Amino acid sequence: MSHTASARLLRAPATVPPGTRKASALATALLWGQGLYYLVTGVWPLVSIETFQLVTGPKTDHWLVMTVGILIVAVALTLLVAAWRRQNPPEVAVLAIASALGLTAIDVLYVAKQVIAPIYLADAMAEVVLIAAWAVVLVQECRAVRPAERNGNE
Repeated sequence: MSHTASARLLRAPATVPPGTRKASALATALLWGQGLYYLVTGVWPLVSIETFQLVTGPKTDHWLVMTVGILIVAVALTLLVAAWRRQNPPEVAVLAIASALGLTAIDVLYVAKQVIAPIYLADAMAEVVLIAAWAVVLVQECRAVRPAERNGNE
């Protein structure tokens, strides 16, 4: 990808493309917050597996930790680009919510099975806060769309 093409991708467009909606201030803040949280937690094991294990406990499959870290960084970058562009297409909201739900389930299930350390419940709590915040955003957006539909302005 050329420098021009990547700059065009990151630039906030003057008009909102079809199927994409301008993000509310809350949605934009949530995209920034979740994106930065995921970026930090995804990069951490990649740059310092030793400190990561000091906090989260020893790991036997470092390749798996690295794979999860890379995937979390990929999600983070997607959320951060959407935040930068101040857009919240449905696909980004689905990615954000599904990621938070999946990570919560893994954290809770594997702490309960005593496979991972209880410190992962702190991440589960952060994920639940993100899920609740997304619920608020979705309710706000549904309320904002309904009056326009009633007036015939789709």
